Parts: sequence; structure tokens; C-alpha cells
Amino acid sequence: MSQVDLWYQVPAGLHTRWSSPENVNGDKGAGGRAAGGRKGSPWFTLHSGQTLRLSEVTGTSGTIRRIWMTLSDRSPAMLMGLRITIYWDGAPEPAVDVPLGSLFGLGLGELGPYQTALFSSPEGRSLTSYIPMPFRTGMRIELHNESNLHVDHLYYDIDYTIGDDHGPEVCYFHALYRHQHQTALRQDFEVLPAISGRGRYLGAHFSVIADHARYGRSWWGEGEVKIYLDGDQDLPTLCGTGAEDYIGTGWELGTSNHLYQGCLLADKENMRYSFYRYHVLDPVYFHEDIKVTIQQIGCWGPETLLELKSLGNPVYAASSEGEEINLEQPEKLPPFGLFEREDNWSSCAYLYLDRPMLD
Repeated sequence: MSQVDLWYQVPAGLHTRWSSPENVNGDKGAGGRAAGGRKGSPWFTLHSGQTLRLSEVTGTSGTIRRIWMTLSDRSPAMLMGLRITIYWDGAPEPAVDVPLGSLFGLGLGELGPYQTALFSSPEGRSLTSYIPMPFRTGMRIELHNESNLHVDHLYYDIDYTIGDDHGPEVCYFHALYRHQHQTALRQDFEVLPAISGRGRYLGAHFSVIADHARYGRSWWGEGEVKIYLDGDQDLPTLCGTGAEDYIGTGWELGTSNHLYQGCLLADKENMRYSFYRYHVLDPVYFHEDIKVTIQQIGCWGPETLLELKSLGNPVYAASSEGEEINLEQPEKLPPFGLFEREDNWSSCAYLYLDRPMLD
């Protein structure tokens, strides 16, 4: 627990700043200049292809403590077409470079009311982050419009302190976005590619669009999460038992919304899912390196086995041999079985790392 977590203390040398369209750099005594202070600049417009600098701090340490924004266009195309980048300590490359919706846990860009330990949207019209993001000499946050649309109104607040005393154990926040339109058989989806250094894996949001044209209504989420730590090679130190198990539920997924685990979207009609797990109370530390993957393994039951047969697509066993399963004689197969899949997966992983940018 840091000193500023004690609500009744006012640490000497620590000062509060807000960046918004009314005071982008959070300059002291400079907020609300436009229109004589009568709400002259509460929003920005962001055209297609445009980049906006939302906040910048130089020459001091600090910690971002809250990011909030709302947009006139909150469609999936916009939330996934906007890209947010965050730089620490003058680094030439960003530590965060992800679609805006993905950073806030909306991997398919669909916004509704939710509340987690790290993010929230009280009524499904805004985006809020409470992830602490420390820096030592400065920070810069930019928003890039990579869509062919434009935002008429962009409101935001970036709330931070300056003058924080960060010891050597304090690491920098990073977010990595990954997406495969179609995963490859027996090649686990990389949530976090191999990264060297010291830090903490904070968790991830996952999104899946299951290929129901190929696999019908069979369950897609039997794959295990594997976390390779500090020199692990072929086998990981940390290994889960299935996608829905990893987020604290079981036997497929429905919607749930809890502080550290949940599923914000379970569209069973179109086989679209978005779920999350945060390692806040169960920390995942690494001291040399880390890699995080999840397998693409599904299962059949008595009904979906017949559906798999009717679709006529080859299905391969989830086994060391990966042999093709003979679906022409389903009566000879067990009522429950595992098979390899290829689906549409994306993720946004969160971690703290001992340096402001990846190598």
C-alpha cells in the first residue's frame, strides 16, 4: 500500500492535476480559459486520420489515477477504430498502443453498463479506467482516429498526481493487443508474447467469435490458459483448466460482472463472447520473463456430435497425435470429447514492467 492510499493523509510535495479539453497540459491556474471560463471548450472534434494529444507532462514524476471519456459516436466501428497510445518518460515507443475499446475491456467494441475493479461504464455511455499508471519524468497520451468516421464530440478527463516518489520497485503500465481472425490448429493463441524483464502480469480481456459455420453450436472454451514464468520452456509453471474456469465460472459462459472476473458479452446466438480475469488479489509476478497463451480446444456432447457430423468438416482430436476423428460412426465415439479448433480470437493484456517501453 502506498502512502496516498491512506485517504486521511496529504503527502508533502504531491499535487493534483487534471487534463481535459479545458486544460490539456493540466497547467496550474490555467483551466477553463475559453469563453471567459463559461464552458468554452469542453470537447474536441476528432476527424478521420487525425491525432489528438490528450495530455502531456514533462520534467516531473507522477501517477495517472483515472481516465474517463465519452464520445458522441460509441459504435463498435468507432471504439475499435480509435487507437490510444501512452508514452512514459520520453520513450520513443509507446507502452500502450491498443484500440480504445480494447483498453477498456470492450474487445468487440460493444458498450453497455459494467463495473469491474479496473474499469467501469455506469450507464453504458462512457469509459473509465482506475488503473494506476506511474511515471518518473513524464508522460504523453494520444488518441488516433484510424477509422473512416469522425467524432463530433470527445469529452475526457485524465486525472493524475505529480511529485510522486517512485522507488526502484515501481514498474510501468503496459497494454498489448493481439488479434487473429483465425487461429491455427494446435498453435495456442498468444495473449502475451515472450517478454523479458521484471514485472507483474495484471490480467487480460479476451474476445472470441466462434466459427459456428464450421463447428456448429459446440462449446469452444475448453482451452487451458498457460503462463510461462522465469525460464519456462516447453511447459508452463501456471496452467488452468479451461476458459470459463479461468474466469471463475464453469460449464460454458453466460454474462457476469464481478470485480476481478466476468463475462461482459455472451451472445450465444452469434457465438460472440467477451470475458476477463484480473490478477489483483492473486498476483502473478515474474523476475526474468513471461509468456501467456490460451489453447483453442472445443468439446462435443451427444447433440453437438451429431451436428458436427452433419456439417461434414474434418475435426481433429485434442491429443498428442492430433488424429482426425471419424464422425461417420458417432455411435463409436464417447458422448463427450475434446477437439482442436480454429476461431477468431483477440485479447488485451495488462502488465507492469520494469522499463517504459518494450525492447
